Amino acid sequence: MTEPELHPYVEWIAREAQRPVITDSAARDRIMAAVRAEPAPRRLGIWSRVVRPRSFTLSPLAGTLVAAGLVGMGVFVGTRTNDRDGQSTVGQPPVAVAPRLPVSDTVVRFVYVAPQAGKVYLVGDFNGWDTNKTPLVRSSTDGVWTVTLPLTAGRHLYGFVVDGSWSTDPRAPLAPDDGFGHANSVKFVRRGTSL
Repeated sequence: MTEPELHPYVEWIAREAQRPVITDSAARDRIMAAVRAEPAPRRLGIWSRVVRPRSFTLSPLAGTLVAAGLVGMGVFVGTRTNDRDGQSTVGQPPVAVAPRLPVSDTVVRFVYVAPQAGKVYLVGDFNGWDTNKTPLVRSSTDGVWTVTLPLTAGRHLYGFVVDGSWSTDPRAPLAPDDGFGHANSVKFVRRGTSL
């Protein structure tokens, strides 16, 4: 078998691709009018040119020198810091500071009903998925567990750990699988109190 017999459409496709395209002159005029109606590109001012992001490359040696310089500046600036009372902290060991809750004017109450549960914890992107950080409190004898916390506005993924087993909130929408085999619930928080 010859090549054209094996691929009969190749020659037809090649002929169609080489055929000139004939357009209506009115269509050409409409297209050109639309092109002319487009606004001209804006000229950038000096400030826009200065702050425009640029990319540059460094050799490994230059990158190492820049990193060493930044570390040196951090060490130099870090030795000159003062504490809150204005006292110098030079030569003193660093002091651990307790993490603060996120600054938020939104308070959210999480509720889970588990009459037979012994312990219920809330886990989520707002507490680092720590299974012991946010315990719920049994609020009544009918098995209703609650916790109230400040959250930032936005979308939060969360779940409950009930006596060591992962569980979603049956009253909330589910997020896609997290890649670890767990389903998570979604809470959309608006600014203000959301109990």
